[in-house]
Amino acid sequence: MLDCLVGYEAKRKRQLKKAPDGALKDFLATPFPDVNQSIEDTPILAVDFETTGLNAASDQILSVGFILVKKNEIKLSSAYHKVIRTTGSLTEKNVIIHQITDDTRHQGDTLQTVIEELLQTLAGKVMLVHYASIEKSFLNKACKQLYGIAPVFPIIDTLYLSKRRLDKHSTIYNPFELRLSNLRNKEQLPRYRAHNALIDAIATAELFFAELSKLDGNSSLPLKSLLSK
Repeated sequence: MLDCLVGYEAKRKRQLKKAPDGALKDFLATPFPDVNQSIEDTPILAVDFETTGLNAASDQILSVGFILVKKNEIKLSSAYHKVIRTTGSLTEKNVIIHQITDDTRHQGDTLQTVIEELLQTLAGKVMLVHYASIEKSFLNKACKQLYGIAPVFPIIDTLYLSKRRLDKHSTIYNPFELRLSNLRNKEQLPRYRAHNALIDAIATAELFFAELSKLDGNSSLPLKSLLSK
């Protein structure tokens, strides 16, 4: 794991030399948090995307939500939610799930504007998500499209933390238990309306604290013990 973490920083420096001027270069110019510092001292950005589907190659980001987690607190004043002006037609299923209509998205911001704002806020922080492969694949695609580079992102994944905890018990469990809503229900966290990017980012941050409370050392744990592989 430590070799992987050192690789993050080395890759950041290599990518910085190739990045065009702009938001991505500014993001890569900011060192990642020290992997040996405590999680309490690590600035974290909980992030969620709502998308037209699960395949980054063919689907698009519909909206982005994020919120800052700092010093064991969710900073509500930092809440961010933007709808992206996408192309193509939305299916009835999309609208039912995300409540984002064609009229809403046509009034949204450009992908470049939203990704730039995300990168500016994410600089010097660790990204917190639930099911990292979704956010990572869509963000990599967006950055590749806008800047020609798919950057490296240190990530904490609440799904990974939950799975790691359940696997230690050596008992059989249903993979559906790892869904954000099911894990929150088990922890008796409040029920929120799902499939809103900001609400899901807040829900992920709350679940993170619930998972952290089950670990020895809690907020004094080093960042490197929580990063996803």
